[in-house]
Amino acid sequence: MTSSNGPAAAQDTQPFSRFEFLVAGRYLRARRKDAFISVIAALTLAGIAIGVATLIVVMSVMNGFREELTSKILGLNGHFTAFPIERQFTDYAQVAKNISVVPGVTHAVAFVDGQALASGQDQSTGVSVRGMDLASIKELPLLYSSAKQGGWEGWDTGQGIALGYRLAQKLGVGIGDSVTIVSPKGVETPFGSTPNIRSYPVSIIFDLGMVEFDSFYIYMPLQAAQNYFQLYKDVLKPGAKNPGPDATDEQVDAAYERQYQATGVEIFISDPDAIDSMRAKLQAGAARPMILTDWQQRNETLFSALQVERVVMFTILSMIVVVAAFNIISSLVMLVKDKGADIAVLRTMGATRGSIMRIFCMTGTAIGVIGTLAGFILGMLIAANAETLRAFVSNLIGVRIFPPEVFFLSALPSKIDPTEVSIILVIALLLSFLATIYPAWRAAQYDPVEALRYE
Repeated sequence: MTSSNGPAAAQDTQPFSRFEFLVAGRYLRARRKDAFISVIAALTLAGIAIGVATLIVVMSVMNGFREELTSKILGLNGHFTAFPIERQFTDYAQVAKNISVVPGVTHAVAFVDGQALASGQDQSTGVSVRGMDLASIKELPLLYSSAKQGGWEGWDTGQGIALGYRLAQKLGVGIGDSVTIVSPKGVETPFGSTPNIRSYPVSIIFDLGMVEFDSFYIYMPLQAAQNYFQLYKDVLKPGAKNPGPDATDEQVDAAYERQYQATGVEIFISDPDAIDSMRAKLQAGAARPMILTDWQQRNETLFSALQVERVVMFTILSMIVVVAAFNIISSLVMLVKDKGADIAVLRTMGATRGSIMRIFCMTGTAIGVIGTLAGFILGMLIAANAETLRAFVSNLIGVRIFPPEVFFLSALPSKIDPTEVSIILVIALLLSFLATIYPAWRAAQYDPVEALRYE
């Protein structure tokens, strides 16, 4: 006795046989009477490709932003910043030396920091003035290598300053021009504090590639900054006597010595994420009371916003792939309806329900695989040339895309993360496959007798 599927049903072909691939491939190829269905399939393929490419590009740019911001911020500011408490910071050199030998610390540099008003030939603007010696600047390769005009030779003994090229443009100054720096904390008089006003020649103009630093920071030699911000005190030399009010300047200078102070110490560690484990070691290594603030605390708002934006963008853009997957369902459902007679004939010739289901699964999955592959290639090309394409489009339409004043960076960064790209591809392929299951199951349920009766 034979089954209702016919005597040939017992001779089922092997799963994913050449026969199944041939039928699935034929359904993928457009024919005149199937033009409408083929157009839907092509649009579905394009939707998957656009969704995958968009996800790869956006996530790469987001990764590039985060890495570029992190490298620029941590290239100048330490992973930890130590500020003194309880007593004046005259032992900053020894503290920096003590911290630099703590295991896990790459280097520690002392600095002077203060706010001031800088005036040039064109206008004035608020700036952050930072004092560092040449040895400390050499420990910051990002800053040391960014000098575009001038050089760091003779930095410690000179009286020149270094400023970003955007700040130089705003002030209208170049190498050799003078910049007047005004600080509200000056000499104390019976009528109050007078502003401290001094002029310094520009000896270095740097380009860090980050708008905030290039337009806001001024660097000067450490001792010059200490003198400008009056971070010093004169104390009697060991064994010297107080020269008295009638002493000459030479006698005063001979009796007193000047002890300079610093604002704090920037600490750089080998593992930027090892914040918690390093804190106690640094406190002990400083050998004096210090307040430690880490880079995550200082930039918590910025990096939290970037992380939230990455998650939101990934979720929203994933909807493009989901919509394309639903298009696979609709196109396959239409294909199944159109191929009802073909399915009936295949069933009467011995094709099983499983074989029919695999044929339509392969048809839909092929659309997803081709679309995912096309999106992968397109996304990688765009992500690898993001800045070139941005500049080209900006010049073409005459509009600045991603202006540095808004996005902090002078170029559009992009970093391709192989793990994220793999996740995107797996999600796209998985959604494409899942979208084929229902239409393929519907096709497998066709009754050949009923299908042929209405043809």
